[in-house]
Order: sequence, then C-alpha cells, then structure tokens
Amino acid sequence: MILSNVSIHEALDNKWLVIEPQPTPRQKSITDPDCPYQTSAVDLRLGNEIAYFKEGLPFNIDLRRGTFADLFGPNSELRTITKDQPYALAPHKFVLGRTLERVELPILAGGTSLAARVEGKSSYSRCGLLVHFTAPTIHAGFKGTITLELINLGMVPILLYPGAPICQLIVEQVHGVPFRNDSQFQGQGSVDGRPS
Repeated sequence: MILSNVSIHEALDNKWLVIEPQPTPRQKSITDPDCPYQTSAVDLRLGNEIAYFKEGLPFNIDLRRGTFADLFGPNSELRTITKDQPYALAPHKFVLGRTLERVELPILAGGTSLAARVEGKSSYSRCGLLVHFTAPTIHAGFKGTITLELINLGMVPILLYPGAPICQLIVEQVHGVPFRNDSQFQGQGSVDGRPS
C-alpha cells in the first residue's frame, strides 16, 4: 500500500519515517507555493556531491572482488557542486549523486514498518535525465542519504544544482515485521556508499 501525503505526514509525526531535514512546507500556501508533498510521494533534493569513475581505467568492473565502496573509492573523482558552480551532466554520461536529506525507515517490532522507492521527477525525466534507474528500492531498516544513479539520455547537458528537487520518495507499508538484513550501503553518507 502506497502512503498518501497525509499518511506520510502521520508517519513523520510518529517516527515511522524520518527525513532530516524534514521537507517543508507541509501544504501549499499563497506565501509558500512550493510544497514538496505530492499526493502520494515527497520530493527529495540533490546534495552537493557528484562522483564518477575516472576516465580510461585499465580494468573491467568485477563486483565479486569486494564491496562497491572498495572498487569505486580509489577509482573515482568527487566534485562538490554549488549554486554558482553546478555540474553540467553531458549527454550519455553517468554520475552518482546523493540526496541532501537523510532518510530512515526504522523496523518497528510492534508498529508500522515502511519501505520506499525513489523515482525521478517528470520535469527532469522529460529532459532525458534518469534518476535511480535500476535500483529504486529503499528497504525497511535503511538509514542514510540515498545515492542516486544519474544518467543523461538527452541531447543537451543538464545542469545539476544542490538543493534542486531531483527525485521523489514513494513510501509503502511493509506487511509483517522484517528481520534485519542490512546492505553494504546501510548508514551511507557519501556517494560511494561509505558511512557518514
């Protein structure tokens, strides 16, 4: 079952879902018309880090040889982006970004456990930007920033600014209480999956 914006507010109030900083405003008003709560999702913003594999690496990717962080860390470049210096994602290029917000989906023994999916925003999608395109699931028990896989399938560069509403979190109720089985990305705070 997908949560409505009203149910997302309830989940935030009851700590079934934690988003820090919490998106505001909760409702659109004349003085604040940009509400991040769609009818069945909440917008998340792009953080200030972009990372990508270095060009011309002399090997093939083989994830059987260790974790993603072990592979990506020493073979990647990290860029900090600002409003004055955004990152221009060229056509057919791939980078990793991360959400500005930290998300937590606690497993609650007697309560409501939630999971989520990350999807792109229509306005960016219509320009050719794919966001989190093959691994949208955020499992119950996850805690950290969400790494975004960004690729430009369009014909012109797309400017990536920190703070831009880049994706939407679709929150779903989990039936039953899951046992913990944390991934290698649990607690991530950087684009390469390392803890914060």
